[in-house]
Amino acid sequence: MTAFSELETEKMRDRVAQQLARSRARSTALTDAVDEHDLVRQHSKLMSPLVWDFAHIGNQEELWLVRDVGGREPVREDIDNMYDAFQHPRADRPALPLLSPVETRSYVREVRDKVMDVLASTPLEGRKLVENAFAFGMIVQHEQQHNETMLATHQLRTGDPVLHAPLPPAPPGPVINREILVPAGPFTMGTSVEPWALDNERPAHQVHVDAFVIDKYPVTNAMYLEFVTSGGYDQQQWWSEEGWAYRQKANLAAPRFWVRDGDRWLRNGFGAVEPLVLDEPVVHVCFYEAEAFAAWAGKRLPTEAEWEKAARFDPDTGRSRRYPWGDEDPGPEHANLGQAHLRPARIGAYPHGESAFGVAQMIGDVWEWTSSDFHAYPGFVAFPYREYSEVFFGPDYKMLRGGSFGADAAACRGTFRNWDYPIRRQIFSGFRLARDPRPDELR
Repeated sequence: MTAFSELETEKMRDRVAQQLARSRARSTALTDAVDEHDLVRQHSKLMSPLVWDFAHIGNQEELWLVRDVGGREPVREDIDNMYDAFQHPRADRPALPLLSPVETRSYVREVRDKVMDVLASTPLEGRKLVENAFAFGMIVQHEQQHNETMLATHQLRTGDPVLHAPLPPAPPGPVINREILVPAGPFTMGTSVEPWALDNERPAHQVHVDAFVIDKYPVTNAMYLEFVTSGGYDQQQWWSEEGWAYRQKANLAAPRFWVRDGDRWLRNGFGAVEPLVLDEPVVHVCFYEAEAFAAWAGKRLPTEAEWEKAARFDPDTGRSRRYPWGDEDPGPEHANLGQAHLRPARIGAYPHGESAFGVAQMIGDVWEWTSSDFHAYPGFVAFPYREYSEVFFGPDYKMLRGGSFGADAAACRGTFRNWDYPIRRQIFSGFRLARDPRPDELR
């Protein structure tokens, strides 16, 4: 248990208030960008209507902060079941008697007003749930995770573009996607000290990782285009048995949102169709596509432990950093995060974000598929509820690491773990390659 001075507590409250306001501004922008028809319709059976996501954000905030932390009377107890993600699959949610856009906006405002009163009056100590303002941080992350989901829904909608953002920074100079050898040895994986780390990131533990080689940058559109044009989607030899079965069932021929135009490929990004930017990381590929490309390239996907060691371990100090570049929070010079740009940045754009080994763009741009299944760390304890992580453990889900241009810094760090089905392509997912070292590289 941590005891805070009055000044430290007020600083923490100010930080929470800023994060809550920032996440709500993003939710509001994503929902205000479209009309009521677009808010209530389902743009894909893979996704909820945008209005469901927004009301669900408010409902989770009410459950945890108003009722649990604050001990206040419910605002809308009658809607709890309707906005319980485990009770209603996404495909079924449009048929529910959802709150209208007007009702939703009114509801989330009322909940937030009560939350700010709870924040001002709640001692941030004495219960595990409120230590270091954990419950508030959990809700900030929950809202930002749904903001990324809503951004993916925007990518799936049809019609003229409604979201706009400046281009990411350009690389400051020539870029070479070289390989980097990470020596064998132990490192500290996960965390026991990050205040808002979620249960599946905990606890910190030692993991021995054999030597491996990893690419400095993620796989680019240019690299992936070679796989497409060489017939990689038609050659079963590169695909796992499960991957080939899904490739045939789904008739995969290219990354999602690539558009064939005669002999060239374009990409549809939030309603704007344009030529591929060849040195951007490829995005919207599923695990099976990443796995097949890696086989075609004579390499493999990194394990989750390899990915985290390449991202966090500092061989000079022997410790694991919070982020690849160090312990300071992400800035615009470090990574492409938070929907600041509506696309991955070209490789080489963030030299200040490199890890101690020199591996680049491991945070932001695209979630990176790894070869690992989702599992608990040794000593895992579900907190504050089993349904956040524990019910998903097992071989059905593959791990993604690093965050995307749609992930927010509050919900993305060196230890943050994301997972999804290996068939998912609507998410902002890409990958980088790894391989076992040759004997001559270990001398």
